Amino acid sequence: MTNLRLLLVAATVALANTAHASPAPITDNPFYAVSPLPFQAPQFDKIKDADYQPAIEEGMRLHQAEILAIANNKAAPTFDNTIVAMEKSGALLGRVMQVFGAISGANSDPVLQQLQEDEAPKLAAHQDAIYLNSKLFQRVDAIYKQRNALKLDAESVRLIEVTHHNFILAGAKLSIADKTKLKKLNEEESTLSSQFNNKLRDATKKAALVVDSKDKLAGLSEAEINAAARAAKERGLPEGKYVLALQNTTQQPALQYLTDRATRQALFEASWNRTEMGDANDTRKLIVRIAEIRAKQAKILGFSSFAAWKLDDQMAKTPEAAIGFMQKLVPAATARAKREAQDIQSQIDQDQAALKQPTFKLQPWDWNLYAEEIKKARYDVDENQIRPYFELDNVLQNGVFYAANQLYGLTFKERHDIPVYQEDVRVFEVFDKDGTSMALFYCDYFQRDNKNGGAWMDNFVGQSKLLGTKPVIYNVTNFTKPAPGQTAQLSFDDVITMFHEFGHGLHGIFANGQYPSLSGTATARDFVEFPSQFNEHWATDPKIFAHYAVNLKTGEAMPQALVDKIKKAGNFNKGYAMTELSAAALLDLDWHSLSASAPLQDANQFETAALNKEKISLPEVPSRYRSSYFLHIWANGYAAGYYAYPWTQMLADDAFDWFQNHGGLTRDNGDRFRAMILSQGNSKELAGLYQDWRGSAPRIEPMLENRGLKE
Repeated sequence: MTNLRLLLVAATVALANTAHASPAPITDNPFYAVSPLPFQAPQFDKIKDADYQPAIEEGMRLHQAEILAIANNKAAPTFDNTIVAMEKSGALLGRVMQVFGAISGANSDPVLQQLQEDEAPKLAAHQDAIYLNSKLFQRVDAIYKQRNALKLDAESVRLIEVTHHNFILAGAKLSIADKTKLKKLNEEESTLSSQFNNKLRDATKKAALVVDSKDKLAGLSEAEINAAARAAKERGLPEGKYVLALQNTTQQPALQYLTDRATRQALFEASWNRTEMGDANDTRKLIVRIAEIRAKQAKILGFSSFAAWKLDDQMAKTPEAAIGFMQKLVPAATARAKREAQDIQSQIDQDQAALKQPTFKLQPWDWNLYAEEIKKARYDVDENQIRPYFELDNVLQNGVFYAANQLYGLTFKERHDIPVYQEDVRVFEVFDKDGTSMALFYCDYFQRDNKNGGAWMDNFVGQSKLLGTKPVIYNVTNFTKPAPGQTAQLSFDDVITMFHEFGHGLHGIFANGQYPSLSGTATARDFVEFPSQFNEHWATDPKIFAHYAVNLKTGEAMPQALVDKIKKAGNFNKGYAMTELSAAALLDLDWHSLSASAPLQDANQFETAALNKEKISLPEVPSRYRSSYFLHIWANGYAAGYYAYPWTQMLADDAFDWFQNHGGLTRDNGDRFRAMILSQGNSKELAGLYQDWRGSAPRIEPMLENRGLKE
């Protein structure tokens, strides 16, 4: 997933009314001037928590002064003195918010958490002060009406159209009374979203499962048990305690291996109930209020629901189209999941009979363990056999980077002279096929208690020819950190995650736009996940796979017999995967299809009713996210947009089908994809952008086949 662009759309969900008195000068603040480091990389060796707030406040003040100067310009509105001037404005605010967004997600602390909540309503008000400025909109509207007569290049016309549409969607045409109502709702919504983010992080940390016996961790590898012991020690727990930290999703990786059923159930329930314990971190009332506010925002803006408002500028265009797409997947996904459940129940019955123990009914905390057992029996694939071939650095260098070299000619050199925000973070300089230095890439792969769950990509510095900036990209994940002196061994799912997030990275690295608002990953949500999910396919390309799937202890490549087994098992458990994903996507759309006149909801009752209505309520297959810990939709900019993941799976699988039919992994194919997709950002209408490259509209058939939904 990509994250910061969503923060400046959430924090630009978001910008402090500017009637501030001018504060004391902050000329010694590390954000005040452009960083002198290569690529304007953040000066993490100088940045302190205390630097963020004054830079944010001063950034908003300066930005608003620039906006007012544009709005009050007595000269007739032109593309340069209005649209381009807006693109150049807010430099200080952009610098600090790009870094603050990254650190508050990946390396937060109580000071930064409080700052998020304090600044959120100010940032929301700041955005409103821009988009609801009548004089400014009059200038933008005048340029929009004459755009075809201005004889501008296509990217500039696109910028005018996108900017104008953003103003409309933000409420530029509202009456003064409605603008006032909307401003209040925007401020409250931004505050509550920040509170949700902080409550969820604290709840996830607090809900980590504490185990007091090594025997209860049977099934985990020695390295995983050592990591659990180290996590307990880091929390100040006595020797003999173990901690299984939670990931952001409902299911937890350890459930695939834990053979003690009571431990599995305890871990699942810790995940499932993390934000529903009735304590200070219970989010249920919070999300109900956020949903209510969003419905009211949409009504003021003339839309039937929040989903209708937010999908207006997406590829899907309407909630009906998004829901219709999802509903096409549900019957095949649930039918396959039900067959998988029958197989798993049979395996449970068989195992319990062999142990002369009574059988039990399959529960969500049993699924992954017994699915893994069936996978071993059916395909002779054991995840513990596989992990030694997926050492993290080798996957990165000889898998992720190697694929980028083969497709696009990129090379990478690690930099040890660029400061980082945490000791585990690494930095690489990226060189183009002609040797030109083109970007920096940061990677932060290991889990920490002060890090949001999941995985994401974003920019510390965005690319723009207008501003003369090159991309500074980062990837964040939550892999288990190995013990000192040990190497990190990944699951195959982790490998796919690395390729996925680097796909986002390539979208940013190859950005070649004139204007920052259209550059790189600044696209619709239901397009932005396309390059990342497309890049996942190269993890299993025979040439790439053979290059990184190497046992570092023996130096031997993965045996072909094991490779073949992995391929045969490729569609295993796909019914489960698509069902849990579809449940989350439809749950999101249902929350955000509520009208402003709908009664206040009970979070749990609403969720149950929504999943039943969508015919995707399978007790053994819980939603990938429960409403109360669904970070994507309540705080990360994916509200009414989680359907983008399956939607872009369709694009990605169709795109890979094109590659397979045109020679596969070749530089020519890579260069064409780079030129026509990855470098374009939002410079063209996205459906047309895809069709120009593909030669046709996307087809769903490759997705159905690739995701195991077509017999």
